[in-house]
Amino acid sequence: MDIKEKITEYLSTFVTPSRLELFEKILGLRTNYITVILEDIYQSQNASAVLRTCDCFGIQNVHIIENRNSFNVNREVALGASKWLSINKYNSKKDNTLAAIKVLKKEGYRIIATTPHKNDQLLSDFDITKGKAALVFGSELPGVSKTVLKEADEYLKIPMYGFTESFNISVSASIILYYLTEKLREEPAEFWKLSNIEKNEIKLQWLRNTIKKSDLLEQNFIIKNSDSKA
Repeated sequence: MDIKEKITEYLSTFVTPSRLELFEKILGLRTNYITVILEDIYQSQNASAVLRTCDCFGIQNVHIIENRNSFNVNREVALGASKWLSINKYNSKKDNTLAAIKVLKKEGYRIIATTPHKNDQLLSDFDITKGKAALVFGSELPGVSKTVLKEADEYLKIPMYGFTESFNISVSASIILYYLTEKLREEPAEFWKLSNIEKNEIKLQWLRNTIKKSDLLEQNFIIKNSDSKA
């Protein structure tokens, strides 16, 4: 058992058995097969609503690109969803969008731009089985950037039948994630579920986020274990 596993086991003693059981249940429904990229979102309530949607549909990892706009969670909208998600921020490069895309492509993700495009496909035609998908949602007015359009592997749109040109970003994310996660869960469990390593990492993250002064508890545990080995 490595040190992280020992810390997880130790911190688990500070939560109720029912909470641990809930953790295990939710971890069994989480996925990293689909991930979400929020590119330079201006309005915090929109981005926070997407976080809430990701949690509800079992999406674990969300990638936040900050080029011109900084992201802050709107707690009234997110309702604590950010505590259960793995949020990855990109804000230290000249082109944070390209940096994020490079990371995700290296991890084997298809970059899917959610925007009308000459080579776009309807949501109902999207092939979920082709490989892991990173769905990019762009800023409220301009949409996804030219970098995303250039680097995307595929383009996805929601069919619309009214006068309005597009959905609100949080509505778009809700529609797309509902449809794709339903399709994903029709596939064999080993196709989309988290690995044991991923589950252990996330469980530790959740324990740290929910236990008061978990950092001090963890620090004391490490010191005690170091002393016992001395």
